[in-house]
Amino acid sequence: MKTRITFQNQNFTGTGTSSLKNTAVFILLFFLLTGTFSLFGQQEVRIRIREGMPSIPVALPDIHFTANSLQDDTIKKEIAGVLWKDLKYSRVFKLVPKEHYEYIQKFNPANIIYKDWASIQANILISGTLEISTAQRIIFSFKVYDVKSERFIFGRNFGGKKEFARLIGHRAADEMMKHFGEKPVFTSKIVFTSNRDGNEEIYLMDFDGKRQQRITYNDYIDLMPSWSYDKEKILYTSYRRGTPELYIFHLYTGKTELISSGGVNYSADWSPEADKIVYTSSKKDGNAEIYIRNMKTGKEKRVTFNRIIDTSPSWSPNGNEIAFTSQRSGTPQIYIMDAEGTNVRRITYEGTYHDNPAWSSDGTRLVYVSRIEARFDVYVYNLKNNTIAKLTENAGRNENPTWSPDGRHLIFSSNRSGRYQLYSIDYDGANLERLTSRGENKMPKWQKK
Repeated sequence: MKTRITFQNQNFTGTGTSSLKNTAVFILLFFLLTGTFSLFGQQEVRIRIREGMPSIPVALPDIHFTANSLQDDTIKKEIAGVLWKDLKYSRVFKLVPKEHYEYIQKFNPANIIYKDWASIQANILISGTLEISTAQRIIFSFKVYDVKSERFIFGRNFGGKKEFARLIGHRAADEMMKHFGEKPVFTSKIVFTSNRDGNEEIYLMDFDGKRQQRITYNDYIDLMPSWSYDKEKILYTSYRRGTPELYIFHLYTGKTELISSGGVNYSADWSPEADKIVYTSSKKDGNAEIYIRNMKTGKEKRVTFNRIIDTSPSWSPNGNEIAFTSQRSGTPQIYIMDAEGTNVRRITYEGTYHDNPAWSSDGTRLVYVSRIEARFDVYVYNLKNNTIAKLTENAGRNENPTWSPDGRHLIFSSNRSGRYQLYSIDYDGANLERLTSRGENKMPKWQKK
């Protein structure tokens, strides 16, 4: 696996009412490790989780240092803590409580007593070892076993500098997800808008709210960011020239391009085909309509034609449909149309205000914001059976929901604490957790699958 560590040099110029900052920004975007490889000499066993199966009970005993390792409990605890928390968050795995380990013999990776682990209801056992060199480089190795059949399933090694310990834990958890037939989540990132430094700018953070980083620097408002499917570009709206224009930011080079100007331009979303975007603009006749742009040719096509607002487009995972908000019925409602702008059908009917639709990764659900009796909450519409589930409960304004790559979690913004912050919640409304605290934070977008 190649290592890619990139720094950005970002300079902005503009013609707005005040001069923009010329700032060199150095951001370590993706802390990739020096190596990830299979443990050879043992045959791997593939296990796939079928829909409807209960969470898999997993035991994660303490990580052991190798004989040649420096003894640094801080690094060990960080890797173990991240891996534990990630697996618990996954809803694919269920961690056997640590207190249950007290009833069996102390774990010895060289002599695994499977019956002990079966006795405390563990189906899967993870054995981890850590080596820390005098140069402060680390190698974390873990092996995964099936307790019932007493066999090795798979193993991986991860190496890097000691400051990558947290990322190593996330990568190990992602390997668990992938090997059990699930989409990796734990190395994914969130892009969002924050005013914590005095001006609304674009920021990045890990899925769990850690390692928050600013990526735009200017004197104007930047907002409504959105990921490309290759995870290397961010679309966003900026007022740097006085009016809301659409820009694209290249994460690996720091290059910024103007994509659409004239009128207002916002709410961009990338097609799964990677060469198209959909966005809202009033450039033609002053009314907000939805446009599709071919990013290779620059050619654009308008796909809605109304005297009222059509906005908030969201491309389906298969690229065949677009969900959007329209006031064509008199109040903002959620609609779906084919990608060419045809076959328009209305989805929401209850309430007088609906907005911010977003597709789940499997294309079976739409999350959106609904105002019912003057309260803004997050709802999920199931396209398979036409049922609606409410995720948030009348605490402030809950807005801008975005799905995780595996469709089990969402992040949204809420002012329930008095100021807008980002929160994580599971698809069924469980496990609410606050992710931000500084300033006001809005408009999150999770990296696509």
